[in-house]
Amino acid sequence: MPKPKLLMIVPVKWAGLAGSALGAADVVVEGKDHYDPSDIDYVLSFRPQAGLLASLPKLKAAFSLGAGVDGFLSDPTYPKHVPLVRFVDRTLSAEMAQYLLLQTLIHHRMQRFFDDCQREGQWRQRVLERRTEETHVGFLGLGEIGSFAAAHFVELGFPVRSWTRSRKAIPGVTSFAGKEEMNAFLGKTDILINLLSLTRETVGILNAKTFAALPQGAIVINVARGGHLIESDLLSSLNNGHLAGAVLDVFEHEPLPPESPLWRHPKVTVTPHIAAISQPAVVLAYVRDGIAAFERGESPATVVDVNTVY
Repeated sequence: MPKPKLLMIVPVKWAGLAGSALGAADVVVEGKDHYDPSDIDYVLSFRPQAGLLASLPKLKAAFSLGAGVDGFLSDPTYPKHVPLVRFVDRTLSAEMAQYLLLQTLIHHRMQRFFDDCQREGQWRQRVLERRTEETHVGFLGLGEIGSFAAAHFVELGFPVRSWTRSRKAIPGVTSFAGKEEMNAFLGKTDILINLLSLTRETVGILNAKTFAALPQGAIVINVARGGHLIESDLLSSLNNGHLAGAVLDVFEHEPLPPESPLWRHPKVTVTPHIAAISQPAVVLAYVRDGIAAFERGESPATVVDVNTVY
């Protein structure tokens, strides 16, 4: 019986790992190997070219390189009968939680101020501007990664709140749901963390209206997608003093262009989409196991309900 064929649309450095990690499938790499579209059973990618998946008549499933799947569903021709599997890894969730805790504590504990003092050789003690139990951390989106991270903020004594489409029941987290509760959620959120999926409803959700609803001196952390953020609105809110700072790991255009004012803004921390990076060997193992499940007639637990979620 012939092996199923997997089309990998990935960085070239991944291709060399495929042979050992995907022994149950024949692998072809987009841009490197010749293949017949009618032979492809599975696809692994992050943001495949629009129309590509629709051109694969035998496609059984598509695997995402990350937890987000907007790179697939931004294609209006995506064949919605094809199961779409997102990557979920506890290590990846832990790394994201580490990043969020790190960036939150840098602001909460005023580390930038003490960095300046060190550079100037000045011994200057300073009391926290807000006690931990008075600093509300709010999560926009509370899926696998958000729930994992939120639990650690709760352990550190932060009041934690979340906003989602439907009500969540997570110990220690105050849940807000639906458009009618958005302003109540934002009104007491001192540190806003965006983990939403990028959909038609969430594009540009980090905008002037959202920022204005936050308390004076709030911090915004975006680790979801660059398309969530209206950069000009963020800069205006920072410059007029309403927001105290922003941490950005994702951008509308990546790499972030050298001329972007975000690089040099004193209230902005920029990192190059590294909050949590998928390890090739781990991703390929998840694809191997996913293909095996489909070939047995089963469905992996992380299949996205395309019609409901997006």
